[in-house]
Amino acid sequence: MIDDLYSQKVLKLAANMPRAGRLAAPHGTAEKVAKLCGSRVVVDVALDGERVVDFAQDVKACALGQASAAVLGANVIGATLPELELARDQFKAMLKAGGAPPDGRFSDLSMLALVKDYPARHASTLLAFEAVTEAVRQATTRTSPAGAA
Repeated sequence: MIDDLYSQKVLKLAANMPRAGRLAAPHGTAEKVAKLCGSRVVVDVALDGERVVDFAQDVKACALGQASAAVLGANVIGATLPELELARDQFKAMLKAGGAPPDGRFSDLSMLALVKDYPARHASTLLAFEAVTEAVRQATTRTSPAGAA
């Protein structure tokens, strides 16, 4: 049954991480760590108004966390904080309460629906979405790139 979690589609996503790395001058940055397994995600964002215009992520996670981050990286450009928060909340509800998968640009997260049966994997699977919402929230309160004097 655990083999179903690691489908070819999940493994392919995990192996092809979009927007891997870090931004030189992000408007917001957030790091999230899953305490149980040690998975770690660092997300950098740049905004134009309320929309994400640049994004990078440094992901050190299991295949499930990497697949989730890959869906985020492939679809985050143009997203707003409310859209990202909705996707995060729908994703969390899908995993923790068997809710419907996120819709719209993040609908590919539906391939991770089976993770709901493995609570120990929820935190690492959600990391990228937890990090991006925090980074965008931080960016909306900044007037200069992170780290600038």
